[in-house]
Amino acid sequence: MKVLVAGGAGFIGSNLVDLLLEKGNDVVCVDNYFIGTKNNIAHLSSNSKFKMYESDLCNFDALSKIFEQEKFDYVFHLAANSDIQASAKNPSVEYKNTYTTTFNILECMRIHNVKKMFFASTSAVYGDKKELLSETTPDLRPVSYYGAAKLGSEALISAFSYMNDFEVLVFRFPNVIGPRLTHGVVFDFIKRLKTDPTQLRILGDGTQCKPYIYVTDLVEAIVRFMNTGKKGITLYNLGVDGATTVTKIADIVCEKMGLHDVKYNYTGGNVGWKGDVPKFQYDLSKIHATGWKARYNSDETVAKTVEEVLKCRQ
Repeated sequence: MKVLVAGGAGFIGSNLVDLLLEKGNDVVCVDNYFIGTKNNIAHLSSNSKFKMYESDLCNFDALSKIFEQEKFDYVFHLAANSDIQASAKNPSVEYKNTYTTTFNILECMRIHNVKKMFFASTSAVYGDKKELLSETTPDLRPVSYYGAAKLGSEALISAFSYMNDFEVLVFRFPNVIGPRLTHGVVFDFIKRLKTDPTQLRILGDGTQCKPYIYVTDLVEAIVRFMNTGKKGITLYNLGVDGATTVTKIADIVCEKMGLHDVKYNYTGGNVGWKGDVPKFQYDLSKIHATGWKARYNSDETVAKTVEEVLKCRQ
């Protein structure tokens, strides 16, 4: 197939591009390098089955021309602002990079008769709920601009799918980490400890606890389930066994860096920033019923990611 990966130079997108090429697809990447980097796709410069457009997905006319020229069979939409702390200070980032990109992609699919799509959603659409989160959890109330823009995007996808007979796979991601990570708690802890190996500033009280999935587990699941075979939205929570506290992440980072007696300086409170959801856990019965299960649990994912980031920073 010829496929579009929107946001394909990003952390998750570039890992997906690699797998799609490995499976024999022709892959077109569109990215404006807002968060993605040229380094993530530099190894593909001589690959004849890969093409890169440096373009802003918010530029509808430019995107429509790409659709017209390339004639896609499938669209993978991973373009979004993934730095939630940054958008907490500037919500227009989410409106532009998360919500508007979704509308433009859907409208281009409608105009150019592309019927199949994958959309990367998030646990943040649920808001700060205490119960186990299932795909049928009611009353979704996001507490971050990021979660709101993703939930709004899901609503757009629902309408476009119904009106145009689209087949769409939606995964609500947990925290995703692994090779090519560019921000987040693991990345930040390593950066801080490289600067001062005697102490570590930790946002909140360290009890924040979330599931972390390894990026290769994630992209393999995307490719496995990409063809739903039915019109409308097919929705899954995607996750792993277990969850990892922020303090546990700090312990793993210190261990992997060979650091001992590091003083942890907690900023206090049960959240790292306003809009952060301190704890959540998925009900994974729907995805597990298909026979799929993540290769690594949450703690293993953190440890493997720390090793990857340290290797890249040497």
